[in-house]
Amino acid sequence: MNALSARLSAFREAPAAHGVLLALFALFTALVLAISDELARGPIADRATEDLNASLVQVIPDGLHDNDLASDRIEVMDGAAPVTVYQATRDGKVTAAAFERVGYGYGGAIKVLIGLDPEGAILGVRVLAHAETPGLGDKIETAKDDWILGFDGRSLGDPAPEDWKVKRDGGVFDQFSGATITPRAVVAAVKGGLEFFAAHRDEILTPKEAS
Repeated sequence: MNALSARLSAFREAPAAHGVLLALFALFTALVLAISDELARGPIADRATEDLNASLVQVIPDGLHDNDLASDRIEVMDGAAPVTVYQATRDGKVTAAAFERVGYGYGGAIKVLIGLDPEGAILGVRVLAHAETPGLGDKIETAKDDWILGFDGRSLGDPAPEDWKVKRDGGVFDQFSGATITPRAVVAAVKGGLEFFAAHRDEILTPKEAS
């Protein structure tokens, strides 16, 4: 025992001892984090799918499809960037499509989900994420205001492309008192979505299994 104690004492006093202990602690911490990440990954993915489905049903009515919206998706290139398009189908035909667009307001990126029918008319628009000022910019949320419902039924020709602006800029869409930048960003994002659909309509309306 005295010999073992002497060796342990010598090890603790050695300059390399602290480095070895630190390395062992770091290894243990990394293992714990890896295990925790693996255990949490499944529930997080499930919650993300639930949130996605909850958003998709708000921009594509149930009566338009008989498929799983979150599962039937394709990638469409918008320049150099891929865009995930969720296809609604009934009897094998694409009856609607939804995809995300991003605008930039006071607080940064505003992510919106747009649902369109095959003719390019808007079925619904919902904000997925934003960091706008509470009480002003957050009126883009349906829980705070019905402003975003004003896009329903609109298309790239209704109003004309040059009128896809807030009223302060000469367009037809209302702005918020004290927060023009936020609705301006959303209007621009939605118009960009309509232009994206128009440019890739054939690809978007081709059923996944046929593409």
